Amino acid sequence: MNRFLWLTTALAVTLGGATAAQEYQANEGQLDTLFPDNKPYSPYVDRDFPERPLWGDSHLHTALSVDAGGFGNRVGLRDAYRFARGEQITASSGQPVRLARPLDWLAITDHSDAMGMIQDILAAEPVITKYPQGAEWSRQMRAGGQDAVNAALDLIGTFSQGKIDPGLLANYSPGARRYGTIWEDVIQAAEEFNEPGRFTAFIGFEWTSLVAGNNLHRNVIFRDGADRARQVLPFTTQAPVGSTDPLDLYKYLEAYEATTKGATMAYAHNGNLSNGIMFPMDSQYTGRPLDAFYVEQRAKWEKMYEVTQIKGDGEAHPFLSPDDEFADYGTWDAGNLDLSEAKTKGMLSREYAREALKNGLVLEQKLGTNPYKFGMIGSTDSHTSLPAIEENNFFGKHSGYEPSAGRLTHPFMKTDKGEFRSWQQVSSGLAGVWAKDNSRESIFDAMDRKEVFGTTGPRMVVRFFGGYDFTQADLATREVAAVGYQKGVPMGSDLTAPADGQAPSFLVAALRDPIGANLDRIQIVKGWLDDNGKTHEKVYDVVWSDDRVADAEGKLPPVGNTVDVATATWTNTIGAPELVTVWQDPDFDRTHSAFYYPRVLEIPTPPWYLYDNLKYGTSLPEGAPTAQQERAYTSPIWYTPGA
Repeated sequence: MNRFLWLTTALAVTLGGATAAQEYQANEGQLDTLFPDNKPYSPYVDRDFPERPLWGDSHLHTALSVDAGGFGNRVGLRDAYRFARGEQITASSGQPVRLARPLDWLAITDHSDAMGMIQDILAAEPVITKYPQGAEWSRQMRAGGQDAVNAALDLIGTFSQGKIDPGLLANYSPGARRYGTIWEDVIQAAEEFNEPGRFTAFIGFEWTSLVAGNNLHRNVIFRDGADRARQVLPFTTQAPVGSTDPLDLYKYLEAYEATTKGATMAYAHNGNLSNGIMFPMDSQYTGRPLDAFYVEQRAKWEKMYEVTQIKGDGEAHPFLSPDDEFADYGTWDAGNLDLSEAKTKGMLSREYAREALKNGLVLEQKLGTNPYKFGMIGSTDSHTSLPAIEENNFFGKHSGYEPSAGRLTHPFMKTDKGEFRSWQQVSSGLAGVWAKDNSRESIFDAMDRKEVFGTTGPRMVVRFFGGYDFTQADLATREVAAVGYQKGVPMGSDLTAPADGQAPSFLVAALRDPIGANLDRIQIVKGWLDDNGKTHEKVYDVVWSDDRVADAEGKLPPVGNTVDVATATWTNTIGAPELVTVWQDPDFDRTHSAFYYPRVLEIPTPPWYLYDNLKYGTSLPEGAPTAQQERAYTSPIWYTPGA
């Protein structure tokens, strides 16, 4: 009836009077021709897919983390939440700081081992000073200056090598009263700032597995609130209550879900600092051979991988991808996490996301499950309590590298095995989540289905869909998501089996950050497994800006560079504000397992240290690039023969 009234009113206006409307006697058959399949005129009615990405940081440390506090972080949980929501606070260095734009969600993931211990070290509490290690660290940290830095480095190194006094550590481990009090405050702070519809605060922690300095860290978040999170304590790595073995972490996650009827997940980061043990192919670091149980458990609990952050970009490495001209971005390959062991080329194939995605196809064929079938996100791993990773607002990895005239004058870390330079800190990254609403449940569920993407900091919006029916005509609409969900599957999904003669096609679209740089190009990275069990990869330029033409070998000319080094500026006179295309795989073989994901590149922009040079009058560090091309990576779409 309402539809009829709307129609007659509209016709009355169109035809010039009520008489004309009365002469038109519409019946249900005529109305159905205007509304085929009973669909309303408005395309937004009953829409049930995510319409905008929710931006967040899944990996942030506050003063509670022993390393963060050791390096001078004095910003607590609640100020970290206030900052993420867009409020101005005071950083540990005494500087006022604020984000350009608030985040939609945040997961504070303080290290579960020795959580809160640093505060008692600084206060010289008897529970600390009765142990020789604790007494010396307390003395040095309270002295300040270089003594405090040395104490922090020694504390972190001692922990990474598993040599902290067991009695001292037991006071800051599950089962100790002090530890339970700290965990309760973590939960309570998240509850205070969780505001569904406006801001989501996840309850979580970081499980800090280090094997002789080799990084196996995982962050853990809960879908649930205080009622379930209070039923457990974080899992740690130190015996007798903890373990460095991921299989034991998976047991903890399983027990949490069985006990609380809630939901949880883990996600790894910094395979580039694992010295070849993050993505094993034959056996774990323990010597335990990979088997069906391992690959099934890893696939079940690790649905995402943090592919980019301050300690390096982990998508690809130029040694592994020599034909990829953009593979050498934010590369940290000097050694393991504490630089106690130098890197060798033989380690790299078990460290980087693209290689892991390829190796996952091999393990799936061998063991029946792909353990490396993960979505990709970015996050900061900031130890300042500040997810401040805009290039002109970069507050560093830890509080010792907050903005100052001297932060570029000394190495970030240096041992006799190697060096990470201060300028190599990557001002990265962010996680974009295609969730239906801003709540713990909706964001977690999007992560669980891998409908996520990561950027190195800019808020470029990326859509990616795969199917068999996309055509160039689909580009005529401004509603690419509606077409994508109707005709295909989104990022993080699996393609169905093709009909004879069909090859998959992909709808991909990217929109630049509204206050950021134009886009250079969209590439699709494909990896596959051939008939002989060998993996391959190829990077396709699928759409680009500025009417450039590829050469005879298919190589696209550079987009150009407008960066002014002296003023740390650039112009959007090159590139495009948006790029969208439908691309069909020209090399598809229906018998080969494969994955596909887009990499979206911005035009060149100034790195963070050029803003430092402008602010403080310092010089460009030796070897530091004067421009960079920030980027986004989405979760892949997989194809499996016979699926």
